[in-house]
Amino acid sequence: MAYGREMIDLTRECVVIIIPDGTEITLPAGTSVRIMQSLGGTFTVKTECGQMVRINAADADAIGQELESPNIANSIEQNKSVEEQVWGQLETCYDPEIPANIVDLGLVYFCEVKLLEDASYAVLIRFTLTAPGCGMGPVLKSDISEKIKTILAVSELDIETTFDPPWDQSRMSEAAKLQLNLM
Repeated sequence: MAYGREMIDLTRECVVIIIPDGTEITLPAGTSVRIMQSLGGTFTVKTECGQMVRINAADADAIGQELESPNIANSIEQNKSVEEQVWGQLETCYDPEIPANIVDLGLVYFCEVKLLEDASYAVLIRFTLTAPGCGMGPVLKSDISEKIKTILAVSELDIETTFDPPWDQSRMSEAAKLQLNLM
């Protein structure tokens, strides 16, 4: 399927999040939507009225897509450090309006992984948004939390949104700039 072209009717009622204000609404069965992007297990769709909304992975069936199974990170199986696993999971979190992950967008300002006395790990993450008025902060924070919690060794998680310093395009990786045709 070529995303952005075909209209799909929701097969059932679906709770969605309005982009960019972050408000939850329910779209009734039969609502026509067009998939604009599918990244990190979520779908950004545009309704027939032109409204952009995000559909969570658990509701993929409502638009005829398959539920993406969570990526359970396990350092023993993957031979990666917990810090590498954390960064790997952060790279699966996407801005719902921009087809690039939050790491390549430069939204992750700080990530610290500390070994605790019980041999588990504490993770501290500070991230920002592309615009201070964006209502998607809690949604991205929830995504980050869900993904990091799949790392079996992590027992403590602290995630905060910050706007200091303000984000700008200079924080983006070369890969993100290329992907978004900014070079």
